[in-house]
Amino acid sequence: MANAFFEVPIATNEPVLSYRAGSLEKANLKAALASCKSNEVSIPMVINGKAVHTDNKISLYPPHEINHCLGHFSKGDSSHVKAAIDAALKAKADWETMDWHQRASIFLKAADLIAGPYRARMSAATMLGQSKNVYQAEIDCIAELVDFLRFNVQYVTEIYAQQPESTDKIWNRLEYRPLEGFVFAITPFNFTAIAGNLCAAPAMLGNTIVWKPAETQIYSAQLIMEIFEEAGLPPGVINLIFVDGPVAGDVVFNHPDFAGLHFTGSTKVFQSLWATIGNNIGKYRSYPRIVGETGGKDFVVAHSSAHPEEVATALARGAFEYQGQKCSAASRAYIPKNIWRSVKKHLMEQVKSFKMGTVEDFTNFVNAVIDERAFDKITNYIAEVKKSKDAEIIVGGDYSKKEGYFIEPTVIVANDPKYTTMCEEIFGPVLTIYVYETKEFEKTLALVDDTSPYALTGSIFAKDRRAIAFAEEKLRHSAGNFYINDKPTGAVVGQQPFGGGRASGTNDKAGSILNLFRWISPRTIKENLVPPRDYRYPFLEEA
Repeated sequence: MANAFFEVPIATNEPVLSYRAGSLEKANLKAALASCKSNEVSIPMVINGKAVHTDNKISLYPPHEINHCLGHFSKGDSSHVKAAIDAALKAKADWETMDWHQRASIFLKAADLIAGPYRARMSAATMLGQSKNVYQAEIDCIAELVDFLRFNVQYVTEIYAQQPESTDKIWNRLEYRPLEGFVFAITPFNFTAIAGNLCAAPAMLGNTIVWKPAETQIYSAQLIMEIFEEAGLPPGVINLIFVDGPVAGDVVFNHPDFAGLHFTGSTKVFQSLWATIGNNIGKYRSYPRIVGETGGKDFVVAHSSAHPEEVATALARGAFEYQGQKCSAASRAYIPKNIWRSVKKHLMEQVKSFKMGTVEDFTNFVNAVIDERAFDKITNYIAEVKKSKDAEIIVGGDYSKKEGYFIEPTVIVANDPKYTTMCEEIFGPVLTIYVYETKEFEKTLALVDDTSPYALTGSIFAKDRRAIAFAEEKLRHSAGNFYINDKPTGAVVGQQPFGGGRASGTNDKAGSILNLFRWISPRTIKENLVPPRDYRYPFLEEA
């Protein structure tokens, strides 16, 4: 048992490597990519620290090279969900009573493993499995995941240090217990870092986890699990299962020890899960914590004073990095007529210069969308625009799934500010622009606010400070992450805590101390050092 108050290493953001020609990191990554592609793997579930294989094998393919098999994962069923819950509950007592600094050391070691010996493998797994270029992989599965682990350890220590005041003869303490039961983590395909954080953050505080990743992220998810185990994570603390959502939900949300949901995914799914939990509320030992980050229809608004080239660059990067498959991606833009001609020129030049193809060619800026289902959904929107009189495509618009799920970055100009692609989340490389009358800035801000049910990210471009201040106030509830003269993507752990409101989620700010407060159930302890021995109070005395 520790008898000192330990200070953890001060968290700093992990440097993003450049992968320049001739660099060691580039050589290591190319070797890792080649190794991954040459070895088909069999990926098991991990329950109670043991590899669990099944006869139901599902093949994994790079989205950009759909004829190449990376390996197979073992698909589970309801029995595996039950086993994972049992393992989590069995591991809970030892895990939550482990000294906090021992838990912290596991995740600090995991961070250093990712930043060090596992760096190339982790990037390769994310690039191949999720079709990310080298830079998008580096900022995601390396820098952001490492930052989540290191900063969350620091936040945990700050939480534990917060104690109430004591008075004469009274010693007051606050104990930060984990939730009573298990936490269910449902993680998305688009960010490896989110997958790692959603299961690790509650675990740091003594919770045990059942983790269901998206099937299209399993190739990198299994490596996260391997790293956690290498770092010393005890069996049963995090249990990795590969099952269909309804199968998992039927077991998890009917279990009396279900204590919390940590979710990133679609708004529709999250609302359905919330309704299920509400309907089952009488079955649970406690009121489950529900934390979710869902969709977005993220905006860029340019003022008449904005610099056209800056606006164009923000749109090119914000809309099309990682094929627009970021919940923060710029999906709709409002440009005033006085700068539109210049913005259009620069934007079209930049988009036309993008190279698209496999992740192994490091000169490619754009790769494939995640799977055929996403491809079909996104291209349906593009096909509708081609037939519409209310919108036109000014660049891009072609697509093919012959070799991979490739969609050209597509820029649409809509005549109607409520045109379909201005309103609906597309989650792909499609940007829709509405050109507004230069003098209608205030009216346009109102339009931005009421066009979409989401409120995740958004940005304002202007040189006029009065316009910036006005937009900041008028769009106060329109975005949980608001950017001034910057693209609406790229939140950094410890710098821009991430999350939005309205239909975009519970705004519990991943990458900050706020998220971690959701995974504790504090207990106040009052100790009377000198208890009274008579019931009488002074007011009972006669004058």
